[in-house]
Amino acid sequence: MKKLFSLFTLLSFAVTFTFAQAQSTTPKTDGPAMELSTTTVDFGTIEQDSDPFRTITFTNNGNEPLIIKNAKGSCGCTVPTYEKAPILPGETSEIKIRYATNRLGKINKTVTLYTNEGEDAKRVLKVVGTVNKKAKQEDAVPTAAPSILTTPNGKGQK
Repeated sequence: MKKLFSLFTLLSFAVTFTFAQAQSTTPKTDGPAMELSTTTVDFGTIEQDSDPFRTITFTNNGNEPLIIKNAKGSCGCTVPTYEKAPILPGETSEIKIRYATNRLGKINKTVTLYTNEGEDAKRVLKVVGTVNKKAKQEDAVPTAAPSILTTPNGKGQK
């Protein structure tokens, strides 16, 4: 009897585990469904003219191809680039955001993504951070002290 009970318990765990595995691989929704890794693109505190690119990833958790119809920055200083081809169900892709890091001060912009997830489907990404003025760099070659070569007429200063 104990062996039969143990076998039944083991069998029920195996069926439950198999069923759970099968469900997790099926798409979550009908149609395309964009799942973003984050909705905030944080540049942090950076120096003027530093790396202008940040990337976020997303996955199509739907059961139809996902298409990004358009992506627009809130101004010309924030430019998104993205995959133009359809993202198939289960695939992951990325959106690259370029910010003009020559502008000083707080970054508080948005990028709006228009997709085929439904009628008027759009996603808004926040672009935040701070650009500080670049620290003054020392001259690469120190200025020369006066010498016989650098003074007029080859004579030293008096």
